[in-house]
Amino acid sequence: MGDDRALVRREPEPQPLSVAHAQPLAASYNDRIRPLLDAVDKLRNLMVMKEGIQLPTIVVVGDQSSGKSSVLESLAGISLPRGQGICTRVPLIMRLQGRRQDESTKLQLEFNNKIVDVYEDHISDAIVAATDEIAGSGKAISNTPLTLVVKKDGVPDLTMVDLPGITRVPVHGQPENIYEQISAMIMEYITPEESIILNVVSATVDFSTCESIRMSQMVDKTGKRTLAVVTKADKAPEGLQEKVTADDVNIGLGYVCVRNRIGEESYEEARLEEAKLFDTHPQLCQINKSIVGVPVLAKNLVQIQANIMAKCLPGIVKKINDKLNANVSELNRMPKNLSSVAEAVAAFMQIMGSAKESLRKVLLRGEFDEYPDEKPMHCTARLMGMLNQYYDELRNCPENDPRTNFLLEELEVLEEAEGIGLPNFLARTAFLTLLQRKVKAISSKPPSFGVRAWDYIEGVVIQELMRQSENYPQLQSWIRRAASNLINKMREQTTAKMKEIVEMEKLTSYTCNPEYLLEWNKLMAQQNLFMQVINDEYRSTTMVLEGIGQVDVRHLRNHKQLVQQAFDLKMRMTAYWKIVLRRFVDSMALHLPFSVHNLVNEEMEKDIVGELIRPNGSSNIERMLEEAPSVAVKREKLNNSVKLLRESAKVVARIMDRIAIDGDYSD
Repeated sequence: MGDDRALVRREPEPQPLSVAHAQPLAASYNDRIRPLLDAVDKLRNLMVMKEGIQLPTIVVVGDQSSGKSSVLESLAGISLPRGQGICTRVPLIMRLQGRRQDESTKLQLEFNNKIVDVYEDHISDAIVAATDEIAGSGKAISNTPLTLVVKKDGVPDLTMVDLPGITRVPVHGQPENIYEQISAMIMEYITPEESIILNVVSATVDFSTCESIRMSQMVDKTGKRTLAVVTKADKAPEGLQEKVTADDVNIGLGYVCVRNRIGEESYEEARLEEAKLFDTHPQLCQINKSIVGVPVLAKNLVQIQANIMAKCLPGIVKKINDKLNANVSELNRMPKNLSSVAEAVAAFMQIMGSAKESLRKVLLRGEFDEYPDEKPMHCTARLMGMLNQYYDELRNCPENDPRTNFLLEELEVLEEAEGIGLPNFLARTAFLTLLQRKVKAISSKPPSFGVRAWDYIEGVVIQELMRQSENYPQLQSWIRRAASNLINKMREQTTAKMKEIVEMEKLTSYTCNPEYLLEWNKLMAQQNLFMQVINDEYRSTTMVLEGIGQVDVRHLRNHKQLVQQAFDLKMRMTAYWKIVLRRFVDSMALHLPFSVHNLVNEEMEKDIVGELIRPNGSSNIERMLEEAPSVAVKREKLNNSVKLLRESAKVVARIMDRIAIDGDYSD
């Protein structure tokens, strides 16, 4: 293991590949970063990322055969699985820890909720066996991680996630969409801003064509989170210096060129050969010594890791606390487990009380602070708009157009009502006959509007009841049905009321509204001019009457005896009809709020609550004692989340306390 100790201890002074100065990297700096790294690893083990809290992570990516496994072997000082095709088939979390004097060497695999101790000579076979257990014995990949813990002399304190190498062409036994599966896994890991991308590329290829470079550019356009490791420098030394200094592909954290172990070389021999290569090779010796060698890579990674952890830690602390507080609040809002019918009745009465108060706000008082973004819940404004639309429908009804066959209907009624009496005396029966015809023509509209209004009110009431009872889904279908039955009753009452008003309007013609006489006198002021046009056959056959519009009078010249009376009858009806239409709307405007008031303050409790607690309704209230599966699942999920987050909060609190004592862990 001496070769690994040498690997970690080298520092560039001035030759970064000399073996003499490894100790500061492995001991001094690692002693300071270890607590921070341990804290993040504990958070990773707690699966805090499932709570949507991203952790700082070094993600190792590369095209297949880029030398990715060799780089990781050099950092860890152990042998990883090798062979044709994809060697890494699951995310391999490599947790490297330099062994302290009071610690023993340890190699462990953690997967499927178990920990397996492994001998160093068998580590490659053990990883293959664990991978087969996770992803199957074929060549498929899985997103379930496998953790490798390496605690030994000289290893830098690093935690990295090694992902499958990118391949475009599936080999025998691999799924046809293997490229898409690997790409999706890589993008999932490298997209978070907390991820550092360790991009392994071969010196033998054009960097701009590397698939791993293309992927990292998609999520890190400026390269501020990307470090490139150039392998196989000995295979393609020509032009390598220009490639790493030109940086045509935006590698913000820089390059490190390495030579990996070849054949049966020991790790110590490999590092000596690497130092010799970059010291003596005609082209490679020209590359700046601060960007060559595995020891430099180890040091850079440790420093980058420290910086990103120190940068992200305050945000992680805040996210954990915010998520914990939110989940605790949500858990507290959930209904408590009810143990008796009395508790269930009390809980249901609370539901109804809250629903009634909210409905008073939105349906009666016009408040909508509980639903600021939901226009359908601005109920008083919506009902006012519906009433205005109702008035427009009544006024614009084709049967109410006074210009159609002007005065013909009035003439017909006057002829039928003619009898022995004073001349020019307007018979009341004639007016009532016309009134009844006009009311009958629109008689379906008031009840129809009442149905529409209650349809809207029903939606509001049921939505609010569902909102208040969401913690008791086992009751919601019954509550919905009971509310619908109640609204149907209110709807029928309104329909009956509107039909009654229609019949009253048919029976009596009366108003004390002074606007009637004012309007009638205004319309009658045009009678003399109208009669002149009727009597002069050479004048125009059309004329414009204020309040009526343009009318054709040609057909009236054959009825000169009754035209004057017909005109008077028409103007009376025109003035009075405006009053009638407004009465229809006004009566609805008074009836609806009154009915809604009764619904919210009396009928809901009398009908819904009464049905619930009456003898044959006991089964409904007893349902509340049985917690719905969805609520039970949610409660368990929240409890598990709160437990996890509390443990996570303790972890970060300890490291924050240590930072407060020791100072910042970054540069």
